[in-house]
Amino acid sequence: MRALRVGVVADPASPTEIARGFCDLDPPRDQDRGAWEMDLVSEPFTTGSEDVGTAVDRLCDRADDQEWDVVVGLTELPLRGPDGRYLLVETDHQRRAAVVSLPALGGFRVQSRSHRAVRSLVDSLVEDRSADREQRVPLPVSTGHWRLLLGMVLANRPWLLVPGLKSALVAALATGAVATINSTVWLLAGSLSPWRLVVATVVSVALVVAWIIIDGNLWDRPDEDSPEARDRSRLYNTSTLVTVTTGVLICYLVLYVVNLLWALFVLDPAVMGSYLGSSLDHRDLFVLAWFVASAATVGGGLGTGLESDEAIRRAAYSKREEERRGRLERTRT
Repeated sequence: MRALRVGVVADPASPTEIARGFCDLDPPRDQDRGAWEMDLVSEPFTTGSEDVGTAVDRLCDRADDQEWDVVVGLTELPLRGPDGRYLLVETDHQRRAAVVSLPALGGFRVQSRSHRAVRSLVDSLVEDRSADREQRVPLPVSTGHWRLLLGMVLANRPWLLVPGLKSALVAALATGAVATINSTVWLLAGSLSPWRLVVATVVSVALVVAWIIIDGNLWDRPDEDSPEARDRSRLYNTSTLVTVTTGVLICYLVLYVVNLLWALFVLDPAVMGSYLGSSLDHRDLFVLAWFVASAATVGGGLGTGLESDEAIRRAAYSKREEERRGRLERTRT
C-alpha cells in the first residue's frame, strides 16, 4: 500500500518548531492503512492576507506543487470565519486541506494539542472526501475569545521582554543600587502605608507600559473602516497590552529581588536606624526594596528609549504578528 504523503506548512519560528515534533505522525493504530510520509515546509503562507479562504487556497497550491495527498497549515495568526467567529480549524475536504490557528489552542500544551489536532485532521481528510466543501471548527462563544487571547499572549512570549529591554534594566538596576543606600529613600519608604506602596507599584508599572507602547509605536490601528477590522485591532491591542504588562511585571519582580539581596548584603538596619534616629530591623529592608523597585521601574522605563523599535517589537510580538504589523506600516507609508 502506497504511503500517504502529508504536507505540513508552518509559519516560521514557533509554528515550525512545533511542526518538527510531528515526525512520529502515524495513522491511528485501530485502522489498517498505509504509513504516512510527512513533509515539512516552513514559510509564511498567511503573509499579506488574514482571510482564511486565501490561506487554504495557498495551501492547496503548495500541495499541488509538491504532489501531497493531504496538506495542513499551522499559523500563529488568529483565523476568523465569514460569520465573525474566531476559528480553531478551517478544512476543505474536497481538496484535502486544513489550516490550524495555534493561538486558538489556548497557549498551554500546544505541542501535544496540535499533534492530536493534526493527526485527527489528516485522518478525517483521508477518510471522507464527500463532505461539504468547507467545514469550520469555531471557538466557543463564551470562552473562545479569552482562550484565543491567552494563546496570543503566550505566543508573544512576554518573558522575552526582560532581555529585550536590557537598557531599561541596566538603568533600573543602577537607580535601585543608588536609592537603596540613600537615607531620604529610607525615610520615604518607612513613611508609606501598605496601600500607598501598592498604588506606587500600580502607577509605576502603568507608566512604563504606556511609555513602551507609545515609544515603540506598538498600538495597532485598523487597516480598514469596518467592524471586523476594528474588532481585530482590539484583539491585537489587548494582546499587546497584556504581553507588555506581563513583561514589565516580570522586570519589576526581578528588580525587587535584586534590590532586596543588595540591601541585605550592604545595609545594617541598626546602623541606619541610629543614623535616622528610629528603630529599624531586617523587616524594613523588604519595605525598602518594594519602594525602590517602584522608583527604579519608572527610572528604568525611560531607558527603553535607548532601544530600537525593532528590538522592542521583537520582544513584544510573535514572529507572525511582527511581520503583519511591519507589512501594515509599510502599506500606510
